[in-house]
Amino acid sequence: MTWIKRIGFFLLTNILIMTTISIVTTFLGSMGFSIRAYGLDLTQLIVFCLMWGMAGSFISLLLSKMMAKWTMGVKVIDPKQASAHEMDVYRRVQSLAQRAHLPMPEVGIYESPEVNAFATGPSKSSALVAVSTGLLNRMNTQELEGVLAHELSHVANGDMVTLTLIQGVVNSFAMFISRIIAYVAANAVKEEMAHIVRIVVTIALDIVFSILGSMAVAYFSRQREFRADAGGAKLAGRESMISALESLRQMVEMPEDPRGEAIASFKISSKKGGFLSLFATHPALEDRILALKQMR
Repeated sequence: MTWIKRIGFFLLTNILIMTTISIVTTFLGSMGFSIRAYGLDLTQLIVFCLMWGMAGSFISLLLSKMMAKWTMGVKVIDPKQASAHEMDVYRRVQSLAQRAHLPMPEVGIYESPEVNAFATGPSKSSALVAVSTGLLNRMNTQELEGVLAHELSHVANGDMVTLTLIQGVVNSFAMFISRIIAYVAANAVKEEMAHIVRIVVTIALDIVFSILGSMAVAYFSRQREFRADAGGAKLAGRESMISALESLRQMVEMPEDPRGEAIASFKISSKKGGFLSLFATHPALEDRILALKQMR
């Protein structure tokens, strides 16, 4: 597994979007309005960075459901044409959504040997819950119920929007710092080289700081996982939630999806350790199980 795999699909999409924004705005010379004879206009620079930083994260959010369907090959279940197997999954999600007082999300299944499920979408009224064929083939009814309850808890808690706001702040901070450093670097070279230095340094640091900033987003993501586990326990029962996580823990050598390089934020577990655990979007299964057992 490469480290890119565990940054997460949402984080990777955001980095690509922010890189595009950085290149476009830098070559259009949009940073110029923040430069005055006496130096940088920090107020205008902050406004610029907040505007584009938040825009980048919300573009990622708006694209999340469409990108998930396209990347994972999700087949959305149509109740009018669904098989008995598909209707079973659909009705389980429907029942849990009613218990959670949520609008009915889209429900989908995708081909993958991995035991996996995810929820995404820009809002509670426009959400998608998808499960892999590997999960449906390997988990029993109780475990499936726990997994679906966990994913719907993400929707109920508004986790995608929360992480989007956090990512927006991270984006803004990254853009602000990179442009200050680029300004200093440009002033340290000959005048004829200043413009190209500012462009190169700005783009390079936007990418670097976005990657480093993803650690902060991943940290908050891990905290939201514990909350989603607790919500799943309330919806489907604590034993169902624990049973699902125990089942996942026993599947240490489960097959990997060949598309894994870009789908880590859609995974319901994480196997990373050491420094790379800072990029993990999910806590260790052992920690999640322990938290559930200690939950009152």
